[in-house]
Amino acid sequence: MGSALVCSQNSVFGLMQQVAWSIAQRLNILFQQASPSITTVALWCGAGNNAGDGYCVAHYLHQYGYQVEIFATEAGHSQQLKAAIELVQTDKIKIHPHFNIQKRFDCHIDALFGIGLNRDLDDPLQAIIQHYNAQSGLKVAIDIPSGLNANTGQPLPVAVKADQTLTVLGLKVGLFTGQGREYAGQIELISIVPIDPQLKAVAQLSPTQIQLPQRQAFGHKGSYGHVLVVGGHAEMGGAVMLAAESAFSAGAGKVTIVCHAKHHTAILARSPNIMLRDINALTDVDIQNLLSHVDAVSFGMGLGRDAWAKQQFSKWFSPIHLTPQLQVVLDADALWFLAEQAVQLNQRTYLTPHPGEAAKLLNCSVAEIENDRIAAIQKLQQKYSGQWVLKGSGSLILEKHLWICTAGNAGMGTGGMGDVLAGMIASLKAQFDENIHLHEIVTLHALAGDRLAKNGMRGLQAQQMRDAVYYVVNHCQE
Repeated sequence: MGSALVCSQNSVFGLMQQVAWSIAQRLNILFQQASPSITTVALWCGAGNNAGDGYCVAHYLHQYGYQVEIFATEAGHSQQLKAAIELVQTDKIKIHPHFNIQKRFDCHIDALFGIGLNRDLDDPLQAIIQHYNAQSGLKVAIDIPSGLNANTGQPLPVAVKADQTLTVLGLKVGLFTGQGREYAGQIELISIVPIDPQLKAVAQLSPTQIQLPQRQAFGHKGSYGHVLVVGGHAEMGGAVMLAAESAFSAGAGKVTIVCHAKHHTAILARSPNIMLRDINALTDVDIQNLLSHVDAVSFGMGLGRDAWAKQQFSKWFSPIHLTPQLQVVLDADALWFLAEQAVQLNQRTYLTPHPGEAAKLLNCSVAEIENDRIAAIQKLQQKYSGQWVLKGSGSLILEKHLWICTAGNAGMGTGGMGDVLAGMIASLKAQFDENIHLHEIVTLHALAGDRLAKNGMRGLQAQQMRDAVYYVVNHCQE
């Protein structure tokens, strides 16, 4: 006889009741803390196990004394769902066979579809979700907002917009990446049984408490790494400046920019501690000599995509790639030209595409990247090796393992933030090498953005990040 795990219908319903009881307990606390107080609750139930959770939650909230009504589609035929419906029928809770809600409820609980949904909703189902979103009052999703793909964080094509998601037994990737954060609201795990050790996590959430090594009392500028920033087309000088300033703010001992000479005066006027070289004046021998004196290179910011930029990429990429001791960040336009190379990068190379750059690297559309961000970052590493950041809401970081950054905010969606990140990666890797991980650096960058956003997200600018970066690398353990 095989070793497959078998579960009776009664035990499945028992687990459903335990989940619902735990959710109802948490909701009772939320409702008591709410202002104005919550007394009336509408449960929106579909036809599957998520609906069964909803019916059971209604039963327990009724026991707590809340005025509960259920609005539902025609139920499915599973034994546990039938048992859940019998539970609320015993309570004489009103079950409406429609979603034509005419009165106001203090809270609406979404138990429509759950995690099994992986196809686009038809028009009538989309209309139900849009009707849900139009309601006033607190909105709570059980397990995952209905209409949101649990694996990708993409709406199908619409999804419930919840204030609170009480996710059951384990965190779902789709709550944290793609558009998931827009729909999930506050996320809380309801875990009532030990996690099965046989289950392998798809990804881990990057911690926000990061331990940086203390500086030694006898350190000097040569102790903390020399970062080289290469880019700066004649028409784009700001990107290299942002990367270099963030490298200094993150603690690098020395920073050199190689860019078009027309930007040198502006750079020195703003940051006189940055060393400068004219990108058009350097020979191949000069480049090799320069690379032998630095610890990390951040390459591609403001490089451009014209014939001059392509020539510079060809001139710099091979010596950078073939210098094994370097920590290398490839960003922006360097990624654009990398897409034309058949090359395997080493594990000291860090690549930071946004979805458009990822699409170029994989020769696909941006929609394909966004529809499955996890598959996209895995394909990027398979094709090029190296370590990767797929930027965006819930940035993904693929080192040996996959990480999701839960910090950051929508205010960071502005020009230059990626240049700041590229400078931070080069700086912190130059200082700490293997003693800091890529996902930790991405999180520090996001925490700096969150610090800036305390007074509002709208209008954040990348040049403001240097002070916030300085703060988080010195206070990240608080």
